[in-house]
Order: sequence, then C-alpha cells, then structure tokens
Amino acid sequence: MAIQAGVALLVALVALVAVGPRQGLAAAAGGIAMLAGNGLAVAVALGGGIQPAGAAFARLLLGTLGKWVVALAVIVVALGPLRLPPLPLLAGLGAGMAAYLLALDFRTQRRQR
Repeated sequence: MAIQAGVALLVALVALVAVGPRQGLAAAAGGIAMLAGNGLAVAVALGGGIQPAGAAFARLLLGTLGKWVVALAVIVVALGPLRLPPLPLLAGLGAGMAAYLLALDFRTQRRQR
C-alpha cells in the first residue's frame, strides 16, 4: 500500500503543478479513495486469523465490497458537494488502482523466483 500511496501523491502533485489546485485536490481524492478502500479490504480480509475456507472467502468478498463502497462514497462526495473536476479524480483513482495491482504482481513474481 505504500507504493499505492506514493503513486497517488505523485499524480496529485503532477496535477497540482500542471493544471491547478482544484485538479490536484481531485487527483488526491481519487488516490485516497483507492488507498482507503484497499486498506479496509485488507483489514477485513486478513483480520480474522485462521478460519475455515468458507469464512475466509466470505471475508475476502466482504472486504472487496467494502473497498468499492468506500471508493464510491469518496467519489460521490468529491463530485457532489465538493464539485471537484471528474477527470483528475478518475486519474488519481486509476493510478492508485494500477499501482496496487502492479505492486501485487511484482511481489508475486519475486516470490516465484
């Protein structure tokens, strides 16, 4: 998740410098949405200790559902009451998601060697 936070910060800083403060805030909100959602998913999925397969799978599904509920809630607030621009928000969201997936893939490949 540290890589995801770093990429989200980088996208927000690039948007802040290149376009302006509202766009930088929107990109940061998108990155924070994925970071908070993934943090919740990890806590729910891995927080129960050793459990039977059915319970572990249910926790995984519940964590994934929670991730997207948190991400959508942040997006709704950012686009609704805060009226932040949507394109930088989606850029931050996409960069956070891509960074998380690439970091997971990198860890998996490193373990297989």
